[in-house]
Amino acid sequence: MSVFSNCLVSRREVLRAGTALAVTTLMLKPSPSFATPASEYRISPGRARAALKGENGPATGVWAYDGRIPGPELRLRQGVPARIVVENRLEEDTTVHWHGIRLPNAMDGVPGLTQPPIKPGESFVYEFTPPDAGTFWYHPHADSLQQLGRGLAGALIVEEADPVPVDRDLLWVLTDWRLDADAQIAPGFGNRMEAAMSGRVGNTVTLNGTVPGTQGVRAGERVRLRLVNTSLARIMALRFDGHRPVVVATDGQPCDPHEPDGGRLLLGPAMRIDLIIDMQGDPGSRHAVVDDFYDELAYELTTFAYADDAPLRKNPLDAPFRLPANPLPQPDLGDAERLDLALQGGMMSGMGGNMMGGGMMQGMGGMTHGRATWSINGTSMTGDGHAGMPPLMTLAQGRSQLVTMRNETAWWHPMHLHGFSFRVLKRNGAAVPHSLWADTVLLAPRDTVELAFVADNPGDWMLHCHITDHQTAGLMTVLRVGDAKDKT
Repeated sequence: MSVFSNCLVSRREVLRAGTALAVTTLMLKPSPSFATPASEYRISPGRARAALKGENGPATGVWAYDGRIPGPELRLRQGVPARIVVENRLEEDTTVHWHGIRLPNAMDGVPGLTQPPIKPGESFVYEFTPPDAGTFWYHPHADSLQQLGRGLAGALIVEEADPVPVDRDLLWVLTDWRLDADAQIAPGFGNRMEAAMSGRVGNTVTLNGTVPGTQGVRAGERVRLRLVNTSLARIMALRFDGHRPVVVATDGQPCDPHEPDGGRLLLGPAMRIDLIIDMQGDPGSRHAVVDDFYDELAYELTTFAYADDAPLRKNPLDAPFRLPANPLPQPDLGDAERLDLALQGGMMSGMGGNMMGGGMMQGMGGMTHGRATWSINGTSMTGDGHAGMPPLMTLAQGRSQLVTMRNETAWWHPMHLHGFSFRVLKRNGAAVPHSLWADTVLLAPRDTVELAFVADNPGDWMLHCHITDHQTAGLMTVLRVGDAKDKT
């Protein structure tokens, strides 16, 4: 098993070390099918031990919600008020961000910007009514590199009132870790060289908290598979050998059911994809699920292992794939305000001068003498959020917004907007099919995307890269919706 040093020399070495994966053969434990949703939960982040290398491997010291990796699967009801109490058992401040949920600004979980941080030994009550059904997740927005990188993440599922018929509803929480030779989390969070490149890519990938082996399935069954990438930096491109998965939702929002281009699913950090898969393999057969995002560094994530039993049914289930629509406001492109956002910085990009905290940061070779390495429209905000963060732009409440986002860097960026879902309209001038909505859009180097949403949710909202090193090193800003006096 390869482990990074704190000083990395090349992108190739970052990626090669990041995909030297240890693999064992373990039967995965799928999440419960159709678990009963609840309206109240209590979760506690704190220190714990986890079997990231499998039950027979050494235990790893982690930070976890309720001692579990990933954290408890929270299931809520669409349109029903939820109350979640977070009790901080860490030795430092924390918050919880409910990623992808369209909720009131005061419940968004950004320390200083939307709420006071939760001090050690204290609690905070999050109350919101989820308007959308779908697959979401939760994680800290304080000391994000360490807290997320040491394990604080969990899935949040909002159940449809009338779900599509499937035989099983499975959740795969995919997480990337950097472990040392003793299976402990390696130090070196916030490495400046990594921050200017691809971020802290790890050397071990877990599926639902353990190094994956086989996933037991039965011929003829129909499965809904919810994929959640909670990694700090690893981008994944998944291929399901011998199967034809159908994408039915992205980032929790239903789309036109479709097979992915070339059979390859791109899943950046923080992104989610819902699939429906008809298991049409032969009884007793095995089929690999492969991640081949990084050139020449593909690895087998897991394997579908078919039971020897006779098929559950001879032909695929005769039922629709399309999920019920969520109540998203439709943008009016003819009356939209226009926003232009340029992502800048990083190694091999050149920063020039960037503003951080009101002062000029002079870049040199893609790195700066301060903490900022990246910028949006020439302005850098570092860290996790704090009081007094000035908005980059103020958007008229209730107006449609047409956003052009240009990646002027040599690196990939999954860009996440808090508080909203947006329609992905175009990529590099070409229309994006399948009516895709998202809260996190993945931009390849030099990509340009066009997005649209209705700015109907007042407050100060974060926009940042979800490669967490990039966020904390400046690729973050605030968009204000409505006047400052109207903040909630």
